[in-house]
Amino acid sequence: MVKLNRIYTRTGDDGTTGLVDGSRVAKDSPRLVAIGDVDEANSAIGVAAAALDGSVAQALTRIQNDLFDLGADLATPGDDFTPSEMVLRIVPEQVARLEREIDAMNEAMPPLTSFILPGGSTGAASLHLARAIVRRAERAAVAVGVGINPAALAYLNRLSDFLFVAARAVNQSGDGDVLWWPGATRGV
Repeated sequence: MVKLNRIYTRTGDDGTTGLVDGSRVAKDSPRLVAIGDVDEANSAIGVAAAALDGSVAQALTRIQNDLFDLGADLATPGDDFTPSEMVLRIVPEQVARLEREIDAMNEAMPPLTSFILPGGSTGAASLHLARAIVRRAERAAVAVGVGINPAALAYLNRLSDFLFVAARAVNQSGDGDVLWWPGATRGV
């Protein structure tokens, strides 16, 4: 378990931060941008979880824990993606779990007949916002280039799918989705 006695260390006052291996990088480096975007996604998922209850909220809480692991994964440079007691790495089973949950939620809904707008209920809108932030985090992780765990990238990709399907499920199994009507507002 992590134990923090002090919140501030002053070591980042020069615009750098430490990675898991002890190296220091600029706070605006691509790796740190990706870590920050994952943190923002985690916060947005927390907002969505607070607006919901039941199985979706429980899944979101577990996902938040996964995202802390993913942040640690991104903060661990190198090309050995094997997890250990001291090294946190996202593993393919975490991606597979998201896929199973997506499939289970999707089974109960009719197929999409249109693109949907990010809205509906407050909970669904929160999930859509979290999905958009996860997509940005995924783009930022890809931009890091070398030394990024492929399972972490797959997790972010699948997480945005999970959040999309969860938003539909929260919107009364898709009945409350706000449909996109292409060109409908041109003359308005």
